[in-house]
Parts: sequence; structure tokens; C-alpha cells
Amino acid sequence: MTTPEPVLPRIRPEIAALPPYRQGKAAGVGGFKVSSNENPFDPLPSVVEAVRGASALNRYPDATAARLREKLAERCGVTADGVIVGAGSVSLLAAFIQAAAGAGDEVVYAWRSFEAYPSLVLVAGATGVQVPLLPDGRHDLDAMAAAVTDRTRVILLCTPNNPTGPIITAAEFAAFIARVPADVLVLLDEAYAEFVTDAARVDGLAERVFEAHPNVVVLRTFSKAYGLAALRVGYAIGHPRVLDAARSTAIPLSVTAHAEEAALASLDAADELEARVAEIVARRDDLAARLRELGWRVPAAEGNFVWLDGADQAIADAFEEAGIIVRPFPEGIRISVGEPEAVERILEVAAAVAPAS
Repeated sequence: MTTPEPVLPRIRPEIAALPPYRQGKAAGVGGFKVSSNENPFDPLPSVVEAVRGASALNRYPDATAARLREKLAERCGVTADGVIVGAGSVSLLAAFIQAAAGAGDEVVYAWRSFEAYPSLVLVAGATGVQVPLLPDGRHDLDAMAAAVTDRTRVILLCTPNNPTGPIITAAEFAAFIARVPADVLVLLDEAYAEFVTDAARVDGLAERVFEAHPNVVVLRTFSKAYGLAALRVGYAIGHPRVLDAARSTAIPLSVTAHAEEAALASLDAADELEARVAEIVARRDDLAARLRELGWRVPAAEGNFVWLDGADQAIADAFEEAGIIVRPFPEGIRISVGEPEAVERILEVAAAVAPAS
């Protein structure tokens, strides 16, 4: 006798059709995982010690991460109400999108860009408007501005763009924001800002774009440059009333006490972390230059990764066979900047499968 299928709850059709997020696979023994844009350095001893000190596991964390917000506010020259902390910048992106966009609304973003954008928009019930990148991997800001309609509620800007690497310049951003209605929320996603060396880039915090344009929110993370990917902590700076909307939609108590302690300790160790970032940047620039010498199309790389434009799944398979786990997309392959040994092996494989000249 066969067991009848159970009657299950009705799920929104678009959610039922949405594939769950799948993390990149781990590398085998002796291999390297360069698919997740992780920081290759071990945590600083002072940060590890701070995490160990957060031993009151029977108590809830501070729901507002007040100490971290106050320290970030002091560093950014804003009030604590002008800072919101979340479980990674992606959770804040979700909170802002849900606060501003719903059924019948549109969210404009470049594509390809951060792979979570489409699902975050869909979960909010809104419609995503994807604007193709320029051939060199940059945002087509003219086309994005032209895509704004009276249904647009949110615009997502990723700089440097993940996964392709180029920045949005300050001049480009100024020209773009001048064309955007003041009641449209603009999320300036600067998850990789610490790795940028191009002086022309827009720097949302240094330029205080949220003061001239209260509809702009700047997002940063501790996952990349600060090496706290496992603890999930990010933050956003903007007008307090705009942030209040995300405070209402964000999942309560999502930032753990360990994450807050680690972030506070990391801010105190900024000099040590900046030295590590400089080493990753030098490694990135060398990798990008040598890949170009091999014949690969590599756009301007300003994050902690490089982009092999046009590389396909067969190329990704060749890397995996050599113990290198990369992140393939339909348009190319993203390779994170890892250990020096990983860089050399990447170049060996890249040379073996380089495109014909």
C-alpha cells in the first residue's frame, strides 16, 4: 500500500520556482576555494580574543548593536540614529527593499551584478528591472536612469561591481543621481570599498552623499576587508528616517553579540587590517595584469577578485580539476584573490586554457 502524498501549505508560485541560494563547494585537500570573495588571512588575535570574551550565550544580544553603531557614527561623523547594523549588508539590502517596494513596484539594478539582487526583489513581491552592463563590465548609468519610471521605488548600485570589478566614479554618480527622482531610494552597495584604489571612484561615506541626497543609503560590510564573513555583520549610513524603515522590516536580534564584539575589535585594529588589504590589492593587481598578458579579457579590478570575461563552464571545470574552486556565471568566471600559492596555480591553469589569440 502506497502512502498518499501529504497536503502541503500553499507557497507563492514565484517563491516555489525560486532556487535556494547554494554556497560554493569547498576545495579538496591541497586545493583552494576562490569562489566566495573571502579574505584569505586568518582573523587577528585581538579579534579572536574579543569573540571569546562574549561568553554570555544565555542572553540575547543588544537588538540595536548600540556600541557598534555609536563607534561607526563617531567614525563617519553622523549620529547613532544615522547608522543601522545588520547580519551582513545583504540582510540590510533585503530590509530596505522590503520597506520601499512591493507588488506593482519596480527595482532597477545593473546586470550582471550581485547575484542576490533578483531574489531579494522577488521575495519583496516587486518586479526587477535589469539593465545590461556596458561591454567593459561597468554600470550603464544612462540606461539605468532611462529605466526609471513612476513605478520605480528602489535603485541598486554596486560599486565596485560584483562580479565584474569596475567602479562607479564620483562624476558618474553625481550625474546619475541628478536624474533620479528624490523620492526613489538609492542603495549604494559598497561592500568592497576598502579594496578600491582608483581615486576617481565614488566614496559614499567620504563624500557624504546621503546628506546632499537623503534618498541615498550607503552600505558597507565587515565580511570582506575585515575578514568577518563567518560572523555576518554589515552596516548602512543614511538619513535616520530612511533607516527607520529598514529597522522596522529587519529581522530582530539578527546581529549576534559575537559579531558585534568582533566588529568593534576590528575597528580598533584598523591599521593592521589596512596592511592586509594593501597586500590583497597588490596581489589582485598582479593577478589581473598577468591574466591579461595570457590573453584573458579582465575588466578593471577594484574588489578582491578578478573577472574572466566570457569564460565558460568548461574553463571552470578545468580550474576545479586542478583543485581551484572558482565561481562560474553564464557571462564569465569570478576568481577571488586568495593565498599566494593559489594565485600561482590559478595562473598555471589560466595559461593552459587561455583563449586563442
